[in-house]
Amino acid sequence: MRLRITFSKSGALRYTGHLDLHSLWERTVRRAGLPLAYTQGFHPGPKIQLASALPLGFIGRAEIVDLWINEPGNSPDRPYKEVLQSAAPPGLVISSVEVVDEHGPALQTQVVSAEYEVTLLEPVDGPWGVQYISALLGTASLPRERRGKTYDLRPLIESLELLPGTVNCRTGSHARRLHMRLAAREGATGRPEEVLDALGYPFETTRIERTRLILMCG
Repeated sequence: MRLRITFSKSGALRYTGHLDLHSLWERTVRRAGLPLAYTQGFHPGPKIQLASALPLGFIGRAEIVDLWINEPGNSPDRPYKEVLQSAAPPGLVISSVEVVDEHGPALQTQVVSAEYEVTLLEPVDGPWGVQYISALLGTASLPRERRGKTYDLRPLIESLELLPGTVNCRTGSHARRLHMRLAAREGATGRPEEVLDALGYPFETTRIERTRLILMCG
C-alpha cells in the first residue's frame, strides 16, 4: 500500500536537511508500528519518496511524502493520520493521508510548480514592491548563474504578486509579503532567494514559507 502524506515542517525542523528528513520519516513510521516496505537488492532501503527538497531555514506548510507499507490495499480503513501523528516529532504536523496507486510514477517526477509566501522582515521604501515587481515581470529575460552555469530565471517565475502586509512582531512595523509561484520541474526549478535577489532584496532578512506543491495530477 502506498500512502501519500501532506504535512507541515516548522520550528526546529526548519533546519533539518532533506536526507535527515527521510530518516525522520523512517523512524516515525517505525514508532507508529506500521510495517514499512523496503526495496529489493543487496542494499535494501525504506520505500520513502519526498516530493521536493526544502532549503534549510524554509518553513514547509504543505510538503508531500509517499511511503509504502506492507498492508493490503483492501484492508479495513485505519486511522493512519492519527497513528503517524502520535509518533511524529515536534514541528511535523500531518494534515492528510490518502492511499494512492502503488505502481504510479515516482512522486518527484510529478512536481511541476511550488508556491511560496515571503515576508520581508526589514522595511522597504514606499512604492518598492509594485514598481520592482512590474519591472521584473516585464523583463523578457533574467540571466542568472548557478553552480557555474548560466540560465534564464524569467520563464521559471509563473506568478509574482504583492500580498496585504502584516504587523512585524519583531519590529512593530508593517511587514510586506510576496506570493511566488515558481517552476519546480527537474532541471527547471526557480528559487525564491534568486527572485528576491533580482528584486534587490536580501533573502537573509525574510521569512520564506513553501505553501503548496503542485503535482501534474493537480
